[in-house]
Amino acid sequence: MVKFAKPSAFYEVFERKGPGQVVSHYCPGCGHGVAHKLVASVIDELGIQDQTVFCSPVGCSVFGYYYFDTGNVQCAHGRAPAVATGLRRSLTDAIVISYQGDGDLAGIGLAEIVHAANRGENITVFFINNAIYGMTGGQMAPTTPVGIETPTCPYGRARTSDGDPVHMSEMIATLTAPVYVERVSLAGPAKTVKARRAVKKALTCQLEKRGFSFVEILSPCPINWKMTPVEARQWMVDVLEPIFPLGVYVDSIGEKQHSRPPDDAETRDAPRFEPVSADADAYTAAFASFDLPPIEPSAPLDHECRVKIAGFGGQGVMSAGVLIANCASAEGRRTSWLPSYGPEMRGGTANASVIVSDDTIGAPVVDEPTVLIAMNRPSIDTFASTVAPGGVLIYNSSIVSDEVSRDDCTVVAVPASDIAREKGFIQGANVVMVAIFAMLTRTISVETVKKILPASLKRSEFVEINLELIDAAAEFLDTAVIATSNSGTRS
Repeated sequence: MVKFAKPSAFYEVFERKGPGQVVSHYCPGCGHGVAHKLVASVIDELGIQDQTVFCSPVGCSVFGYYYFDTGNVQCAHGRAPAVATGLRRSLTDAIVISYQGDGDLAGIGLAEIVHAANRGENITVFFINNAIYGMTGGQMAPTTPVGIETPTCPYGRARTSDGDPVHMSEMIATLTAPVYVERVSLAGPAKTVKARRAVKKALTCQLEKRGFSFVEILSPCPINWKMTPVEARQWMVDVLEPIFPLGVYVDSIGEKQHSRPPDDAETRDAPRFEPVSADADAYTAAFASFDLPPIEPSAPLDHECRVKIAGFGGQGVMSAGVLIANCASAEGRRTSWLPSYGPEMRGGTANASVIVSDDTIGAPVVDEPTVLIAMNRPSIDTFASTVAPGGVLIYNSSIVSDEVSRDDCTVVAVPASDIAREKGFIQGANVVMVAIFAMLTRTISVETVKKILPASLKRSEFVEINLELIDAAAEFLDTAVIATSNSGTRS
C-alpha cells in the first residue's frame, strides 16, 4: 500500500508554473498547498473525483483548476457560493466545493455566503483564513486582528475605525440551516491531521445529502506576514487561535458543539429546495399575464442554437437578445440570455449571449456561436472568427462597408440601419436583424416575433413601426444574395 502518494484528484503536472512543472504557484510556507492536499486526499478516499466540481473565486487559490483534476469553475470575486448554488440545483449528484479566502468570503462575498448558508444549500465550503488579503499584497482583511499593521492600516487595525475581526464560524453557527461548522488550524502536524478529519466529515455530509457544511481553516501566510514558515505557524498558535477558537460549532450528527441558539427542529428538518418542473408549460406560462395571440409550439430543433449579438451601446443589442429569448420561451424552448457591456451609457461596446435549446442549458456563456449578429465593424473584428463552422454570420452592412467573408459559414449582409431609416425609425435596426435571424435560422418563428414584440417594447406607440420593419426585413430577404458555407451563393 502506497501511503503518501500524490492524490489522483490532482493533475500529474501543474501547468500554471509552465509545462511539466510539479510544484504549485503558492509562496514558500503558504497553507493553501497543505489545504489542497487535504481536500484532494479526501476526494480520493471517498471516491468522488468524477462527481466533484471545484469553485475557485478571485484570490490566491483562483488557479485551483490548474491543480484539481475535477470539474472546475472560476468564479467572480466573492460569488463562489452563488455559483455553487446554481451547480447544486442543476447537477443533483455532483459534489460541489466552494474554496474561498477570507477577503473573498468575509469581505467581498459576505452576502453570498450568509444567504447560501441560511438556505441550507447542500454544498461544502472550505474557508481559508490567513487574516489578510494575500494575493494583492497583504492588505487588511475582515479577519485581520486588532493592532496588526498592513499596507491599508499602517498604524494597525483600530477597533474604533475598522471594527473587530469577523468571526465567520460563529456567524454561520447562528443560522438554523447549516448542519456542520468547524474551525481547524494548520499550525502543526497534529492539527493538520485533525483538519483532514473535518474536511472528510464536511464532504461526507454533502455526499449523504445532509445540507450545508462549513470548515474554516486557519492558514499561514509567511510572505505577507513577513515571517519564516516556522515563525508563521507559531504566530498562529500565539495570536490567531486565541482570537479564532478552534472547535466544532455545529454538528447536527450529534458530536459536541460550541454554544449556539436553540434550533427549531421542525424548521431544520424541512426540505430546503424543491426543483421546479421544466416542461414546456412552465415556459409558456410566463407570458400568461400578457394579452397575446395564441403561440404555436415550435418543431424540435436539430441542434442547440448559440447566438452572439454585438454592437455599440445604444444599438439595441441587449433588447434584441431579450426579444429572441422571449420568443424562444413562448414557443416552449429552453433559453438563456447573458449581457455584457462596457461602462458607457451610449457608444461603448456591448454584446449579448443567447442560447436556445430543447435540452437543459448547462451554462449561458457563448464562446463559439452558431449565429453571430454583428451591428458594427468592431463586432466583426472581435467575434467573426469565433463563429462555429457551418454557422451563420449576419452583419449590418449599413455600417460595415467592406465585405465580410467566411468560407465555412453562411454570411448575410443586411443593410439594417438603412431599412430602419427608410421607415423613419433608425432605432429599429435591431428588430430588422432579429427578423432576419428568425427567417434564416427558423430557431424561432417570425410570427412569434410579431406576437411577442408588443410585450417586449416599453412604449406601445412603437409597436406598429416595428411590425412594419419585420415586413421590410422579409421583403429584403426575398431578394438578398446570401453567401453559403460551401462558398456558393443563393437568393
